[in-house]
Amino acid sequence: MDIRQYIQENEARFIDELSSLIRIPSVSALPEHKDDMTACAERWRQLLLEAGADKAEVMPSEGNPLVYAEKLAGDDAPTVLVYAHYDVMPAEPTELWNTPPFEPTVRDGRIWARGADDDKGQAMIQVKAFEYMVREGLLRHNVKFIFEGEEEIGSPSLNAFLKEHRELLKADVILVSDTSMLGADLPSLTTGLRGLAYWEIEVTGPNRDLHSGHFGGAVANPINTLCEMMAKVVDKDGRIAIPHFYDDVEDVPAAEREMIARIPFDEEKYKQAIGVKALKGEKGYSTLERNSCRPSFDICGIWGGYTGEGSKTVLPSKAYAKVSSRLVPHQNHEKISRLFAEYIRDIAPEYVDVKVTPMHGGEGYVCPITLPAYQAAEKGFTKAFGRKPLAVRRGGSIPIISDFERILGVKTVLMGFGLESDAIHSPNENFRLDIFRKGIEAVAEFHREFGK
Repeated sequence: MDIRQYIQENEARFIDELSSLIRIPSVSALPEHKDDMTACAERWRQLLLEAGADKAEVMPSEGNPLVYAEKLAGDDAPTVLVYAHYDVMPAEPTELWNTPPFEPTVRDGRIWARGADDDKGQAMIQVKAFEYMVREGLLRHNVKFIFEGEEEIGSPSLNAFLKEHRELLKADVILVSDTSMLGADLPSLTTGLRGLAYWEIEVTGPNRDLHSGHFGGAVANPINTLCEMMAKVVDKDGRIAIPHFYDDVEDVPAAEREMIARIPFDEEKYKQAIGVKALKGEKGYSTLERNSCRPSFDICGIWGGYTGEGSKTVLPSKAYAKVSSRLVPHQNHEKISRLFAEYIRDIAPEYVDVKVTPMHGGEGYVCPITLPAYQAAEKGFTKAFGRKPLAVRRGGSIPIISDFERILGVKTVLMGFGLESDAIHSPNENFRLDIFRKGIEAVAEFHREFGK
């Protein structure tokens, strides 16, 4: 049966099965949903068996359980490992939802609910493409699935699980649908992700809050000092001033810069959408290069002193900031974390004490467009969407992707189908059903091409 006919005849069932997952509020960030995590993992186990897996099981980890499933074609056949996550973000503020977040609603050609896209809807695309290949007798290679329940809280248990089950998860490529496209009519494959390093800074001046009239001008204000220090991290050309920060930064090849330049991008609309009059970034690079394949530094939060209603003339004892740096492939986040801490301590004046605490981080990732699995994904998109997908790097970070390469030794193809309008992590998350259908077709074609 043709894939489009198969989708048409089974779409109502697909939506019912997706809805059964969505109704389970598998919010990993909230401990009161611990039982829901197990329930959602068990529901995925059932659905994977029904889709054609030879076996599927819920496996324990140091945190929430993982779901493993497999369909083996033979010892000599290549293997695709499909990764997804079944946990979702909290739904709050619930008053901003037009319909209950965990009661899926189909309207206007979309399914609306928390997890509709991220990542239950996109994971369902993978499972239904697999189902089609199995039922039509088209699968020529091994397919394994690993679905985790902690992605939205940083996957704290996944590394240990990967190391413990390295042989079980052995594969030739990893396939992930948890990213987005440039637009519904602009299919794209994510070829790169930035890494991340994150810190908290504490600056201490006097041993207590002081009267700003009695001490102002004679004692250093920690908030002023913190601001002065932060202003020294990035220079006037938008380059990060930390010594040796750029030692491992690889310049984007000219061919890829040309590819980025061909991506349709309206800078005026971009500015209007976020409400700014002008853009700012590293000199010598375009906006799309700056936010995807160049490093960046940002103050994510800064506080101290009195911030309540009214006024209080205080010279505070302490000031704090949370800061982050997006990194590019080949930059090691632990090395960058050390360099940043050393730099901040070096520029700290003697009239304050400074403490830098690393929080978390991860490596960047690049998928070569010459990879056979990437080219199979490219053909899948071309068949489903009617045009060749653009290869794009993304500015966000998915640290587990680099962990896969480091621990399992294989590359990942990021075959995502999300759109900006899907409002993931926000109220009224949704997923377009036409994209859902095309996604199933694209992944089925990926398997057909990969099997060749």
